[in-house]
Amino acid sequence: MTPTTPGHGPGSGLAPAPDAASRAVGRRQVLAWSLWDWGSAAFNAVVTTFVFTRWITSDAFVEAGAADPDAVMADHTAWLGWGLTIAGALIALLAPALGALADASGRRKVWLGVNTAATVAAMVAMFFVQPTPGSLSDAVILGIVLLSAGNVFFELASVAYNALLLDISTPRTIGRISGIGWGAGYVGGIVLLLVLFVGFINPEVGWFGITGEGGMDIRVSVLLSAVWFAAFAIPVLLAVPETPRPGGAAPIGVVGAYRKLGRDLVHLWRTRRSTLGYLVASAVYRDGLAGVFTFGAVIASGTFGFSASEVIVFAIAANVVAGLSTIAAGWLDDKIGPRRVILGSLVGLVISGTAVFVQHDGGANVFWVWGLLLCAFVGPAQSASRALLGRISDEGREAEAFGLYATTGRAASFLAPMAFATMVAVSGQQFWGILGIVAVILVGLVLMLFVRFPAGDGVDGGKDLVTASAGAPGSSSAEDRR
Repeated sequence: MTPTTPGHGPGSGLAPAPDAASRAVGRRQVLAWSLWDWGSAAFNAVVTTFVFTRWITSDAFVEAGAADPDAVMADHTAWLGWGLTIAGALIALLAPALGALADASGRRKVWLGVNTAATVAAMVAMFFVQPTPGSLSDAVILGIVLLSAGNVFFELASVAYNALLLDISTPRTIGRISGIGWGAGYVGGIVLLLVLFVGFINPEVGWFGITGEGGMDIRVSVLLSAVWFAAFAIPVLLAVPETPRPGGAAPIGVVGAYRKLGRDLVHLWRTRRSTLGYLVASAVYRDGLAGVFTFGAVIASGTFGFSASEVIVFAIAANVVAGLSTIAAGWLDDKIGPRRVILGSLVGLVISGTAVFVQHDGGANVFWVWGLLLCAFVGPAQSASRALLGRISDEGREAEAFGLYATTGRAASFLAPMAFATMVAVSGQQFWGILGIVAVILVGLVLMLFVRFPAGDGVDGGKDLVTASAGAPGSSSAEDRR
């Protein structure tokens, strides 16, 4: 991953490239870009976290007269885990190569559009998952297949989407713009969950006469979520500019993309171990962050006694807190740097998660306090992680870098589920799983403390860029870049 523009690559130790630093970024472009994040809440909040996944693993898909309903639901949950594991493996295999192809072709928005459309199509197909007696297990399998396929396409779309962040930001604004986008995702989740909760999920008879018969309230909610995502994905495709492929760059094929991936990993190991170390550390703690949301609803229900409706209400409040804290942290990111935001957020998560475990028998109020505090730290850590990678990515190869980001994240995606399940299995009590997630975050925090970034990329805030610009061009050495 050799830098194509002095001062804009990982560990260059130089000032930002004039073109990047002086690029005019319009509010209209930032708004259009962040609307994709806003719309993506339809998949993240409704499909994967609070509504669809919870539904297909519930007793709604247990045949009447089953000898052991809990065992059936446990089987369905295991199927879900295997489906998402396969999806994660596919993402790990495809993301870096497709990222490289997107960079080489200079058509990231095409990749974004195609994969977003495929995600929306999977969501539309979820409408046809029905709890029909006699074939409930088949319906669960269909739901898991569609969910897993949607996860693959969504993550591939995210690779191209994240790479576009570099086209609408400068080294001094990337943190706040990343925070605005991530915050927009949380706010979008609030609005959508409110609409679905009031209109379909909570009432006995919802809008247009929709009821829970045959799971129609859930199925319509997912269908409307698909429309929501599609509508808010359009602006980024129309309004956001895209850096064209350099005229002298030769196109590469799929095989060439994987060869290039191998060469890049070797190059990172030899010359930029800080970047490679960051990818490893972030993969670990990002899986812990994912675990907070993946198992949050389970813990709220099983340990703290939340009803299904109370979980949705908490989800709305959680998105409010996460959205506000993420937007605020985006501004802080540009002042003190993403590394400090990440470390501070991880420390806050470890403390809050430990408090949830210690006070597990304190009732719903305990989860409201510490659970919301957890959400206040998750968003900033996620946003700052994206911004940090954007700062150290080579110009013109951002999608490739975010492909590696997705790959390393998926390579570690088993950690939080395994730690959670292991602690529950050993203890026999659900609340011990909280410690498993905290342990994963703590390991990621320790790994992150050992990563040393070179000066000049703004990893430690605006002063980092100023310090680099005062240095002589070409003053950094290969050892410095490690």
